[in-house]
Amino acid sequence: MTPRRPCPPAPGPLEEYAARFDDLFFSLAQRRGFREYLTGLLAPRERNKTITCLAGAEPVAGAGMPGVQRLQFFLSESPWEAELVNDRRLELLREEPATAPHGGGVIVIDDSGDRKDGAATAHVGRQWLGRLGKTDNGIVTVTTVWTDGRVYYPLHAHPYTPAHHFARGRPDPAFRTKPQLAAALAARGKEAGFGCRAVVADCAYSVSDDCYLALREAGLAYVVALKPHRGTWARADQPHTPIEAAQALAWRDAKRPGDWTPVERHFHDGHTETWWAADARLGGYGPDSPCRLVVATTDPASLPEQATWYLATNLPHPDAPHAATGPHPPADLAEIVRLYGLRPWIEQSYKQIKDELGWADLQVRSARAIRRHQTLVNCAFSFCWDQWFAPPGPLDATAPDPCPDEGSERGTGPVPPAPTALLAQGFTSHPFLAHPRRHAQTMVAGLDGHGPTLRAPGPDRRGHHRTRH
Repeated sequence: MTPRRPCPPAPGPLEEYAARFDDLFFSLAQRRGFREYLTGLLAPRERNKTITCLAGAEPVAGAGMPGVQRLQFFLSESPWEAELVNDRRLELLREEPATAPHGGGVIVIDDSGDRKDGAATAHVGRQWLGRLGKTDNGIVTVTTVWTDGRVYYPLHAHPYTPAHHFARGRPDPAFRTKPQLAAALAARGKEAGFGCRAVVADCAYSVSDDCYLALREAGLAYVVALKPHRGTWARADQPHTPIEAAQALAWRDAKRPGDWTPVERHFHDGHTETWWAADARLGGYGPDSPCRLVVATTDPASLPEQATWYLATNLPHPDAPHAATGPHPPADLAEIVRLYGLRPWIEQSYKQIKDELGWADLQVRSARAIRRHQTLVNCAFSFCWDQWFAPPGPLDATAPDPCPDEGSERGTGPVPPAPTALLAQGFTSHPFLAHPRRHAQTMVAGLDGHGPTLRAPGPDRRGHHRTRH
């Protein structure tokens, strides 16, 4: 066999990361396409990250340029396996001690929709799009994220295919609901080595028994929110909804809490809040039952809608008869509240993946191209963590400057001081890909440079009106 031809390197530390995937691509064109695509995703742009944008070409008019066509072929036609690339990405996350999973984290399941015109694109249909807060034509993708509150990263993603794409509709054997897809992805995460204390989901996944059954069959514990007014069978003199079960709990005040227990919640910005939690009884739910109903709130007297959780979990109560023999270690109220408190990190990942890395900016129609684009976006996201925990590398004085300073002739002006954050805000009013010799860890401008936070989300970037922070 002839030796492989060298591939043009990616900028700065991205080359070392991309080289770890080289054995998954059999041709020079594929290795080059992988580097070019990740570089385009990581470089902040003033417009949506379509393929013309990733190739640095003019919209529409530049669609026929060789660089654009090369990326289009790499995404849609070139024979490489997105699943193998994603498996390698997860392998790298497991091998890095700072991002390695452990039993104290959670797998969060959720779905997110993005608007797409037309009817010829795979997975497109008129459905609820949570990002827009309305029903519209678009694509919904079910995703899983592993997090422990310190790091968070996507595991797997699977686009939901509406029933009208199948010959027999919902009864078709190939049709899968979102809860079924989510449970299957959570099981895949466990099989891939990403252990967790529980699988966490919002109330959208509590309406289907399929999700519970699939999680139990996979040996996974869960903490899933319930809708407060969703009724269940019970005797006439007993509560019939989660909110009625919570109202039946005894409470006077903080000094005489009755059935409620104070729980201290610790937030990433350092502040703490005192919440109140209790085990409630509703139908088959109870502290000594296989499935518990845990209510957590800031005010047991009024049960404010925006600050009250109704949680179903199969983690046993510490005093339950089956606590010592069950498949999962028991969990007290503070542990249940902590686990569900990690759910918002998937929203943080959506914010960065969608607003900065171009998750919804693809302009392809085939299912394979859509899955490949999502895999490459997740690779770009994981690269940011790879560099966040990497020690500063040696300075490379020979590296070309990919973005010369504005105001200096041909980029020969003075080099700014090295930034101290991985995801910096850029050196000028227009952020660009950071120079590799300035700091080996500075790669993307525009994302949060201080690690995981709960920043208020910026304005949505939809259509052709991508706004800048």
